[in-house]
Amino acid sequence: MQLQFLGATGTVTGSKYLVRSEHANVLVDCGLFQGYKQLRLRNRAPLPVAPSAIDAVVLTHAHLDHSGYLPLLVREGFRGKIYCSEATFDLCKLLLPDSGRLLEEEANLANRRQYSRHSPALPLYTEEDALRALKYFRPVTIGKRFEVTGRLHAFMRQTGHILGACSVRIDNGTTSICFSGDLGRAADPVMVAPEPPPGADYLVVESTYGNRRHDPTDPLDLMATTIQETAARGGVVVVPAFAVGRAQTMLYYINQLKEQGRIPELLPVYLNSPMAADVTELYRRHSSSHRLKPDQCRAMCNAAKIVNSVEESKELNRRQVPMVIVAASGMATGGRVLHHLKAFAPDPRNTILFAGFQAGGTRGAAMLAGVDAIKIHGEYVPVRAQVTQIENLSAHADGDEILDWMRGMPAKPKRVFITHGEPDAADTLRRRIDEELGWDSTVPEYLESIELD
Repeated sequence: MQLQFLGATGTVTGSKYLVRSEHANVLVDCGLFQGYKQLRLRNRAPLPVAPSAIDAVVLTHAHLDHSGYLPLLVREGFRGKIYCSEATFDLCKLLLPDSGRLLEEEANLANRRQYSRHSPALPLYTEEDALRALKYFRPVTIGKRFEVTGRLHAFMRQTGHILGACSVRIDNGTTSICFSGDLGRAADPVMVAPEPPPGADYLVVESTYGNRRHDPTDPLDLMATTIQETAARGGVVVVPAFAVGRAQTMLYYINQLKEQGRIPELLPVYLNSPMAADVTELYRRHSSSHRLKPDQCRAMCNAAKIVNSVEESKELNRRQVPMVIVAASGMATGGRVLHHLKAFAPDPRNTILFAGFQAGGTRGAAMLAGVDAIKIHGEYVPVRAQVTQIENLSAHADGDEILDWMRGMPAKPKRVFITHGEPDAADTLRRRIDEELGWDSTVPEYLESIELD
């Protein structure tokens, strides 16, 4: 077999791994590049393999940096099957059409306000493209071995990152490779702990937080302090949150804080993401992916008022009272949170609270770095609000947790490939693997190909 890295090298986005065998080409993950412009431009560049020559896709999970390129892949000629867990399919049915709608809206807005260098500005893909891609999905049972195509077989194990997230092991009968996907955390209060990795000749492992240890401070303390201080100033807490995973964890914690009396029970909390609301409902259906009891799940679902219409969303921006607004997207790259940032970032009474990793080149990373203004819809918006981050709310394992997961492999792999991390994170994890495990590891380059014995 041959493995080629089509994404997630030198960055945490664009996950795509091409497995070539004598009989088939299989893509593991099919994600969008996000962040820096030079990365986003790769989304519009042709793949080094024709989509029509790819026989199948296997997804580790539904986040757009792992699944968001699928509508374009299908539009450009892919006609194989897309395998994933049941929960991943349910999430993709929400995420992909929503992504297409947002891309269309952004292109239309750019054309109306004429702030794009392209005339006309065109979306990367449309909602219709996304709906077409969903026809090729074939959900499989976690833990059950299945035939991918052309004598390649695979099975999945839960990794606890979000609903349906899994590691994937692929083999051709003689050689095997395991892809970690995104690893969750063993002590996550909402999601299940990652299952141990299966035995495999080769391992591809993520390194998002490979150079860090999560702060052991209880995130409830940090959240309570942030919300209390902002409310005392008469301000608004805006939480950019991924509609899948982070939004639900934030609601879980906010409900906990209200039950414990640490924030006012009557403090208004809004979830301004209809898709996030739909995702929250999926927690009821996929109870095997999380730890919540039915009453806890119900409380999480009811912790915020759902904002459905655009008019309701605009009305929030006109309110001048303390409140918490949770809105997508998590890195402030698009979605309704941008309108809230335009409304609330200029006021020093307010707080912008980030609750997840911020990739380089995103508005979230820029705000955490202390910029005076961010560009939204062609205009610069002053940032005078307090900007803070609760890193230990992350759904990604830190360096210690990644190594602990790797130690669960039944035998030492021939080689480990470290991906899905910024350069420092990936190289720090490489050094730790070498020094603490004594395993052969490398950080691959973009488009690098490796022969697997």
